[in-house]
Amino acid sequence: MSRVKSILYCILLLLAVGKAQANGHYEVVAHPDIHQETISVNVLRAIFSMRMKTWPNGHLIKVFVLPDDHPLHNDFAKEKLSVFPYQLRSTWDRLVFSGTGQAPIRVSSNEEMLKKIANTPGAIGYLETVYINNDLHVLKIK
Repeated sequence: MSRVKSILYCILLLLAVGKAQANGHYEVVAHPDIHQETISVNVLRAIFSMRMKTWPNGHLIKVFVLPDDHPLHNDFAKEKLSVFPYQLRSTWDRLVFSGTGQAPIRVSSNEEMLKKIANTPGAIGYLETVYINNDLHVLKIK
């Protein structure tokens, strides 16, 4: 019986480690002029649903996203915003088609995301951790 318990414990431990690694493979990043250390989930949702248009320091927010079918976009939407990517797309399409807002700026790769956020004041996006460097500011989600 103890052998079965040991095997189950190992399986649960592997699943927990795998989940922690899945959540740690990317970060929410911003232009270095954004001096906030943390951001709440509600503010993050407001930014990526295009309802929040300026940072507390007055800079306009420029939102960058990867294509809807990109695995990182899918992970970000589900894990950080707790929405499905199609729900984000629906929100953005509604803003564009009604003339009341704009969709975020779509980039095609992690490399392009890095360049755009590093060179656009007020920018925010998400990026795989291997691409993050000192040209970006990592925001911790509280």
